Amino acid sequence: MARGTSVQPAMNRGAEARYAAALSAGRFLLQRCNDCTAHVFYPRELCPNCHGASLAWVETRGTGSVYSVTTVRRKPEAGGDYNVSLVELDEGVRLLSCVEGIPPPEVRIGLRVTARIADHHGGKRVVFDPAERAK
Repeated sequence: MARGTSVQPAMNRGAEARYAAALSAGRFLLQRCNDCTAHVFYPRELCPNCHGASLAWVETRGTGSVYSVTTVRRKPEAGGDYNVSLVELDEGVRLLSCVEGIPPPEVRIGLRVTARIADHHGGKRVVFDPAERAK
């Protein structure tokens, strides 16, 4: 999922399908373990922290920081350069996505970002905007 977390509902089952359905409805949800209280991402059936099976869906604040970033170079006629960013949400989980709204070289580690659900090839994905520009 090179340019944002994108989930196609028809291709998924279980927890992934619930995540995709929430995105389609305009909601960015994470799982939270009822046993150890850890937040979980990527959607799954068992908590990776304590292996508990009691995972609840919760609203995310949608805020975080760029943990790592790289710029993918492309010719202008192919759409130009874009960034691939690993974002650490304030809930403690990380997801691969991109930061939009600023040129790729301006995306830096530590940049505060805010999540947004965007259309992507007939589905939905989570992308990020710089927090100072998202207001």
